[in-house]
Amino acid sequence: MLTPPKALRDKIAQLIFPRIGSNMMPSISVEEDAARIEELMDDYAIGGLCLFNGDRIRTPQTLARLQSRAAYPLLVATDMERGLGQQLKGATVFPHAMAFQATGNEAEELLEASARAAAREALAAGLHISFSPVADVHSNPANPIISTRAYGTTPDTVSRLLGAYIKGCQQEGLFTTAKHFPGHGDTDVDSHETLPIVERDRSALERLELLPFRKAIADGVSLIMTAHVAYPALDPSGTEATRSAAIMRDVLRKDLGFKGVVISDSLLMAGAGSREEHPGEMAAALIEAGLDILLDIKDVPATVDYLVAEVESGRLSESLVDAALHRVWGLKVRFAARFGKGAFVDPSLAVPYEEIGCQDHLELADAIASKAVQVPIKKEGVLRLPSPRLGQRGPVCFLVRPHTTYNDPTQAPLETAFMAAFPDGDFVEINPDAEESDLQALIEGAGKHRAVIIAAIVKPAAWHRFGLLPFQKAFIQQLIDDHSVWLAALGSSHVLDDFPDAAAGICVFSDVEPSMKALVRFLQQHDTQKRFPSLGMLP
Repeated sequence: MLTPPKALRDKIAQLIFPRIGSNMMPSISVEEDAARIEELMDDYAIGGLCLFNGDRIRTPQTLARLQSRAAYPLLVATDMERGLGQQLKGATVFPHAMAFQATGNEAEELLEASARAAAREALAAGLHISFSPVADVHSNPANPIISTRAYGTTPDTVSRLLGAYIKGCQQEGLFTTAKHFPGHGDTDVDSHETLPIVERDRSALERLELLPFRKAIADGVSLIMTAHVAYPALDPSGTEATRSAAIMRDVLRKDLGFKGVVISDSLLMAGAGSREEHPGEMAAALIEAGLDILLDIKDVPATVDYLVAEVESGRLSESLVDAALHRVWGLKVRFAARFGKGAFVDPSLAVPYEEIGCQDHLELADAIASKAVQVPIKKEGVLRLPSPRLGQRGPVCFLVRPHTTYNDPTQAPLETAFMAAFPDGDFVEINPDAEESDLQALIEGAGKHRAVIIAAIVKPAAWHRFGLLPFQKAFIQQLIDDHSVWLAALGSSHVLDDFPDAAAGICVFSDVEPSMKALVRFLQQHDTQKRFPSLGMLP
């Protein structure tokens, strides 16, 4: 039986989940960051960790060492919307959420299977909480941070699919987190950089944003993550949802009846408040608003010390701390009841380590990616890559990437698969630092190839511009004007809308390795040359 802490200082620290590791530049791995966390744990009984940038070999060992050192078991959580491989190199990566709706009648079955696989890998590595599913409805095409992370563009589709994800994780014992309450799908700015405002009235919010969260609660989701977004119809003061008692206590707890754990989105995001604000003041306001876990707060020692002083002075009620602790501690009790207390230190008691990145999971990811390929733009006639004319080289593929300054563990080189399939072709990346003179030469030289393929990556990424850069758009349009081009969206399908004159449009909804391989398989299947070598695994 797990016994919760009694000391005020420890009770408060249990509500705080700092990050370990980072994908932002300069990136730092879980292992490189472990010494800092160990030092922090010597003085503060933190409740858990938010993990970024690990690997399948070292990270489970690092987490076991931290658990052995902890005064109380740690709950380890991570963003794994695309499977554990999103944060642990070598684990399985699945396509972005939007890809599943494209698989048609198999969507729920495939999503549940992928959730079960991802959950087992996470548990085997020593993680307990997935910061997914995304319950946001992608209702605004200009949304820079949700987009393909959402399951669909209607509340019915999102509700149906997130239910499958929750079910799959629950069957294996991984805790799920519906996010970002009360809905981030209709914003046109990124809450990492500023405070978005959703102007819908209450009835519209009920029909669109709140419906998937009601479904997630009915399905037994364990946590709900807040949105750093203002909703005047729910809180006329304009306070962001994360620190709004009107939204967290009145809407989420009372109206929707949620009894689980409420966790903030990262408190390092600009939408969470002023960077000049003392982290302790922010933390006190969040606890009063109804939050249970403070995620990724800037200064743990200063926050704990401030909150202790607030409680001791009577300015913050200890009963609020106790209520939050009761809910957080309940997750630890549930995990221990299912797998045994020892599974915190030795996750193999929950799931064998060998399941991380196993062949069955990799094959499932490939199958999902292949089933998700769609052709929303198709001209008259049979869709075939043309045969070569005398002197022409094989197909050329231009991979257009609007940013390269993010350490993404899911990043995979499309070039490897493409050149294995078309060894007589060429592959060129169009990155943000491309020179204009080089681009013009590429446009002119494209006619030397029997086919021109453009693969464009337009996907949401924290603290990064969403969409193609202006010169990249101009480059694509010039290629389409001068040549017959097949345009492939390795992310948002909206990029195809910008280029209606493409000879063919293909959407795979994601830039992860399985989706890139699926795109190349599609090109092979529609090639007049009928070349089908094995793609193998990308390095």
